[in-house]
Amino acid sequence: MTEIHSDARPDVRAYLEVINAPETPKVYQFEPPHARELMKMAKAMADVERGEIARVADLSCPGPAGDIGLRVYDARAEAGPSPVICFFHGGGFVIGDLETHDSFCAEMARVMQLPVVAVDYRLAPEAPFPAAPDDCEAATRWIADNGAALGLDIDGLITCGDSAGGNLAIVVTQQLRDTPASQKVVAQFPIYPVVDEAPAYQSFKDFSEGHLLSADSMRWFDNHYAPTKGDPRNACLGAGHHDTPPTLVMTAGLDPLRDQGRAYAAALVAEGATVAHYDAVGNIHGFITLRKALPSSDGDLAQAFRLLKALLPANG
Repeated sequence: MTEIHSDARPDVRAYLEVINAPETPKVYQFEPPHARELMKMAKAMADVERGEIARVADLSCPGPAGDIGLRVYDARAEAGPSPVICFFHGGGFVIGDLETHDSFCAEMARVMQLPVVAVDYRLAPEAPFPAAPDDCEAATRWIADNGAALGLDIDGLITCGDSAGGNLAIVVTQQLRDTPASQKVVAQFPIYPVVDEAPAYQSFKDFSEGHLLSADSMRWFDNHYAPTKGDPRNACLGAGHHDTPPTLVMTAGLDPLRDQGRAYAAALVAEGATVAHYDAVGNIHGFITLRKALPSSDGDLAQAFRLLKALLPANG
């Protein structure tokens, strides 16, 4: 069995011992439709339930290739003017959907006391690059324009996403900076984002086997997504970082993408942006949707939400 890093927390180590077992199926061993079902089954076993929340509503908005599904979460007793969090799920641009990240979105809405709108963008290989960023940009612009249709009084946008969704959050922020929407992006929260095409980071060498996200799975995702090399809508680290809004970058200490997230945070600092970086030491990629299996992740989320609140206008 692949060796697990000595920094792994006890709950992380126990979980990795299960998923590293030879008999445990791996996403990259299947075609995308089967892999999507596998992710849903893994979520059902390893993640917490949504829990109580005042309002959840499924809607849609027009997109470049048809309607895009949206899910609105609002935990507030009184819905006054506020920023809205636009959330883009992870899954390598190939798997994941509104259901796989349902409990996280509800938790973010509850703790932040802000509405969250999750975006069900098109997936590869049926819709390869740039379908995902095109859908997420279109959905975010529509959200900015249509607060009433969402039952919200929108005063600013916060982009957020995990892994592939972290990439999409950054890309949408860059697109709306260069061609503004009707609402301003007031903050962004990329969670263990993929920002660079280069694998030559130390964390990739250290953790690309045996720590959930593997080199084999990353190649599988990339082959299906088929991005245009060098396009800033994929390799967003290489895009300009001027006028980036306040940003919280969250990474995981045992993640092959950890150093990409650090590099992105450093690039923003070099441009003079307001940046907070939280590293979930001893944790792994994907932990925000593994909170039943990895209960220590609750502490990581609590700290991240505190940091995000501090970045918002008037400590929002």
